[in-house]
Amino acid sequence: MLDYKLKIGLVPERRYLPGPKRTGMFNSDYADANKEKTFRFLREHFADAQTEFVDLDWLNEEGMLIETKDCSRVAEYLKEQKVDAIFVINCNFGNEEAAGKIAQMMNLPTLLWGPRDRIIEADGTRYTDTQCGLFSISKQLRRYNIPFSYIENCDVEEEMFRSGFERFLSVCSMIKNFRRLRILQVGTRPKPFKCVMVNELELTERFGIDIVPVNLAEATQRLNKYLNEKPDAVEQYLDTIRKYYDPVGIDEETQRRMAAFIGFYRDIVEEYQADVIATECWTAMINAVGALPCAAMSVLGDMGIITICETDIFGAITSALLSCAARGKKPPFFGEFTVRHPQRDDAELLWHCGVFPVSLRQNDSRRELKIHKPDFCAKDGRYTIARFQGDCGKYYLLGGTFETTDGPETVGTYLWAKFNDLPKLERKLIEGPYIHHVSEIEGDYAAELRELTKYVPELIFDPLE
Repeated sequence: MLDYKLKIGLVPERRYLPGPKRTGMFNSDYADANKEKTFRFLREHFADAQTEFVDLDWLNEEGMLIETKDCSRVAEYLKEQKVDAIFVINCNFGNEEAAGKIAQMMNLPTLLWGPRDRIIEADGTRYTDTQCGLFSISKQLRRYNIPFSYIENCDVEEEMFRSGFERFLSVCSMIKNFRRLRILQVGTRPKPFKCVMVNELELTERFGIDIVPVNLAEATQRLNKYLNEKPDAVEQYLDTIRKYYDPVGIDEETQRRMAAFIGFYRDIVEEYQADVIATECWTAMINAVGALPCAAMSVLGDMGIITICETDIFGAITSALLSCAARGKKPPFFGEFTVRHPQRDDAELLWHCGVFPVSLRQNDSRRELKIHKPDFCAKDGRYTIARFQGDCGKYYLLGGTFETTDGPETVGTYLWAKFNDLPKLERKLIEGPYIHHVSEIEGDYAAELRELTKYVPELIFDPLE
């Protein structure tokens, strides 16, 4: 399963100045105050069950990286602690050499920031010159070819810091999971859907992404076994489906098979230690199993199990990235470009048979399952839309946002999306490398997607519009 927990190594720095303690410029007391204030803020506002901080209080009296000779000890310790990223905090001018060296040794996502220089005495004395040091450190990181994220020089209490740090955590979550992603492929792609073809070998060689296949014969056998051996669990899952959807007109045995998909997918994703599922659905599954998995996929979305239909591997990768950007706090969903709005030139139907997570329903009314599939309009709001796509040996990440708008009622799970320049976007999908399948999630994570590609040089970010 996707791992949203992060351990961040805090690397506070101040300038190394041999000799007695300074009383004027670069007085270390001001650097110490900056460090303590920053640490207190981080722990009060960001430390939780998903986010842990590792400090350097063991290193010296100040708990700061001051001398370059200490980089090896610091790197060894942070590696022992298995941190996922480092945060270089410039508490005054800092140490550009040490910052560059520790980032090179760790080779992890790196965040750079320093607090705003606020104190200038009447006689002109300055104590920190934090911003000046940030300029110097950034050049060392570039010369070591270290990709890094940056929060503009600001006070730690400012919104700029909060949003910048949250963005970095999202990016770290995406990176942590992307390079070790395991996709469970249940069945082959639908025969006519050549648009969802992927190069499995290239995904593994270039990104470390593994695809674990389960053929349809095995899937059918295992689902039937689940039906026979776990009747109580099947009934519980059926009660869950009935809580949200009305299976009117569907016979009892078919309903049980629909419910068994939930337990089947949960079991195999755990057994194979997979992070996300791409599954055959409407073309062969109905013949093999006697039911469609759409309602189960809708319920699974809110259980944290991402299940993408039509065996779209790239769609599964995209949805996993969006889930990591939200750190598992919101479910991604899979709505494809389908038809233009009949009255508006700026709106498009984002639709799929019935796989949107239940929590996306515009209202809580219990809707009828139509041809075994959920049927509702998603709630209004701002959404991120994305598509990971391979084409001719290159890999792209399309990303941007849209607002919902009103539109005609239709079947399946859907929403009407309003774009700034839909004709231009339509042409991009027609002429560019992308297919019409896209993934979405509530909120704005476009900047996070762009930032991700900084750390994955093989991936080209492509803004939506």
